[in-house]
Amino acid sequence: MIKGIHHISMKCRESELEEVLHFYLDILGMTIKRKWSAGVMIDTGAGLLEVFSTGDGESGKGSLRHIAFAVDSVDEVISRVKESGYEVFVEPTDKVMDSTPAFPFRMAFCYGPLGEEVEFFEEK
Repeated sequence: MIKGIHHISMKCRESELEEVLHFYLDILGMTIKRKWSAGVMIDTGAGLLEVFSTGDGESGKGSLRHIAFAVDSVDEVISRVKESGYEVFVEPTDKVMDSTPAFPFRMAFCYGPLGEEVEFFEEK
């Protein structure tokens, strides 16, 4: 029945949309899949990020913890994020998930332009 995640949706003010697009397109290298008068869908490579520009500035709706993007190099992405002035609140870290089999990975987190928590995840 379920084939995967189609999209994750966020809302921003019209005045914030340019910064949102700069972060996801220019810094992280994603592309626009489609645009319409009230928003945009950004192609993450494995699903879509839908951003409505009709928000009123209120946040906190729902219980979404973070968005995680698969990357080839956490360190390269975090370097770009820092150079662009975004706050990294978890530096690149190697971990091993205590699972069967063990699952080694490297990860880091930053805050996106709307205060969303963004994780960059590199499977080892």
